[in-house]
Amino acid sequence: MAVAVKMPKLSDTMTEGVILKWLKKEGEKVTQGDIIVEIESDKADMELEAFDTGTLRKIVVPEGGKAPIGSLIAVIGEPSEDISSVLASASMANVESQAAPAQKPPLAAASAPQVMSEPASTAPAPKGQPTDGRIKASPLAKRLASEHKLTIQSIPGSGPLGRVIKRDIEAALSGKIPLTPTSQVITPGTAEEVSLSPIRKTIAKRMAESKQSAPHFYVTIEADMDAAIAFRNQLNNVFEAKISFTDIIIKACASALMRHPQVNATFLGDKMRQHHYVHIGVAVALEDGLVTPILRNCEQKGIGRINQELRDLVDRARNRKLKPDEYQGATFTISNLGMFGVEDFVAIINPPEGAILAVGAILEKPVVKDGHVVVGHTMRVTLSSDHRIIDGAIAARFLQDLKKMLENPAALVSIT
Repeated sequence: MAVAVKMPKLSDTMTEGVILKWLKKEGEKVTQGDIIVEIESDKADMELEAFDTGTLRKIVVPEGGKAPIGSLIAVIGEPSEDISSVLASASMANVESQAAPAQKPPLAAASAPQVMSEPASTAPAPKGQPTDGRIKASPLAKRLASEHKLTIQSIPGSGPLGRVIKRDIEAALSGKIPLTPTSQVITPGTAEEVSLSPIRKTIAKRMAESKQSAPHFYVTIEADMDAAIAFRNQLNNVFEAKISFTDIIIKACASALMRHPQVNATFLGDKMRQHHYVHIGVAVALEDGLVTPILRNCEQKGIGRINQELRDLVDRARNRKLKPDEYQGATFTISNLGMFGVEDFVAIINPPEGAILAVGAILEKPVVKDGHVVVGHTMRVTLSSDHRIIDGAIAARFLQDLKKMLENPAALVSIT
């Protein structure tokens, strides 16, 4: 019996996916568990396994094509089987969806199929990376480029839509292809339209919804970081892993959140859920947006364990290899722009979470200690809170405890 292969829902915010590469061709044998296609969602590149055994009879959405979740992308069946009924049902669903444009299609897996392929172009393939807001490259290509210290933007891609794949990296390493200069020539007085990538579309939608629906308010506090700097230096003198300030901040937030479950909460319409565990999302910048991989149960982990897990998550996030459960379900988020020299900023809450912490740079400046002006190191953090479930005094008390943790890091001494 012919089986429809549908676009899966790979994240809670995904509405459509892009076919990156078909790993099986029409007419090829497919065994249950075989990886048949690579799909780009708004958060990561994922591999889709076949749930049935048979022959890949029809590829409905080609490489580079887009399709909403739940829509038909391929058909698996017996070699001589009639699959017209499967294709017809998909076409009928498409006609019905077009006949009722006023109805917003659902985001569940049963949404009406609509296949949107990239228009064919008669222009020659691009010599470098396309300027559509993201680097088109397979995870393996990105990893190989990183290992060999190649700038992937300078490598011409031979994959679908100019995507850089493994053979392109190998060709660059062997000197068979010239690298394209990465600097973009800008002509004054002109403009350029850049298509939004799937991840950027999702960011735009969710952040607009957050600002419109959640009444944000902001509370800022400044912490003396001299003790935290000394603490970090001591750890890095003893252990192989290089502890970052982000690791320390995550652990300090986890400890403070366990004391303030009102901040470690999510908004659920007519009620809120206060969590007695801490799943912290950490904002990671990608070429075309950001993603927030999640460190789970931070209240139970030491700084060393947090360091190890965060390094792994960040690496896989940048290679778009995160699994859905690794970027869904945070109870609190941290966004750190300190490494860019940003002194302070405010962040937008990632719903349904109740708060997000914006972390600025550690600055060396004059401070007053014991009545004397001395050189000190301070850091400003700003808590954005959803006023529907968090009040100003609650936010202030949370920041007071966080400040105490950062200024007395011996309280975070566990590194197992």
